[in-house]
Amino acid sequence: MEPGLAIDSISVTYTSIAVGIDVSWLRGSSFWLNCFAAVLFGAGVFLVFRKGAARTDSLDRLIAFGPFFFGWPLAVFGAQHIVFLRDVVNGVPGWMPWHLFWALVVGIALIAAALSLTTGIMADRAALMVGVMLFCFVLMIYVPNLVENPGDLAVTQLLRDLSMSGAALALAGTLAEKGGWRRFGWIAVVGRFFFAVGIVDFGVENFVHPQYAPVVPEPDLFMPVWIPAHIVWAWLTGTILLVCGVAMILNRRTRLAGAVAGIAFFALTIFFYLPMEIVHPSIEISGELDQLAQALAMSGAALLVSGTGKAD
Repeated sequence: MEPGLAIDSISVTYTSIAVGIDVSWLRGSSFWLNCFAAVLFGAGVFLVFRKGAARTDSLDRLIAFGPFFFGWPLAVFGAQHIVFLRDVVNGVPGWMPWHLFWALVVGIALIAAALSLTTGIMADRAALMVGVMLFCFVLMIYVPNLVENPGDLAVTQLLRDLSMSGAALALAGTLAEKGGWRRFGWIAVVGRFFFAVGIVDFGVENFVHPQYAPVVPEPDLFMPVWIPAHIVWAWLTGTILLVCGVAMILNRRTRLAGAVAGIAFFALTIFFYLPMEIVHPSIEISGELDQLAQALAMSGAALLVSGTGKAD
């Protein structure tokens, strides 16, 4: 090895150790997917502020972030489908033909839906299709998994996709009512119920499994060691989700409950999952970027359900 290259290698290694950040992600698909996610996030924030400039109610301004917070993660998930196409194929039910085709189509559809929700172009149709697609995932993937491997966290994984399906349906129903299709307003009610049942379960699981990272507790995803008072964070998260979920099920102050849940999910995204992604950038399925996207999606989902509530 040439001396100059050796010095550069030692310098990069030392910087990585000193800062605690893995710099290997600067090469390959990880770098480009993080760039894609960052550019899309910046563009989405700009569009939200531009569209929400005329809003006078502070809660309306907050709810306006719902479609973007929900849509940006869909783009990340869609990009993962394309980058890790061979791995995603394994998740397609065995009885379905053309596994590679369906994995690719879902990835492209998720990216298209994300752009639609963020820009507002045909957002009602995109929200409806995402809601139906995620509900199909629940029936075709998670219900069979639950039957084969029953357990409380298996239920939680099922309800994760059901709650996100509900949020998309809630947006579709809300936009349908605003667009004059009031007879489809019941879709928003179904969506709110799907989402609320999910976060009630997440709240309970945060009490039962305080060792797991908050938002949607999952096996092998533990609280970061640098976060103090793990049990306090778990119980606080559980309490917020339980109270907000019950309020949404009963349709009592749904607007406020959804906003509070959305803020809680967003705070956890910023203080838990963003530092995890910065320290160890990872685009793998179930990796740090995946968990960051999931947490932000839940924040957006709560804000979408908040939009179904009536102004007090």
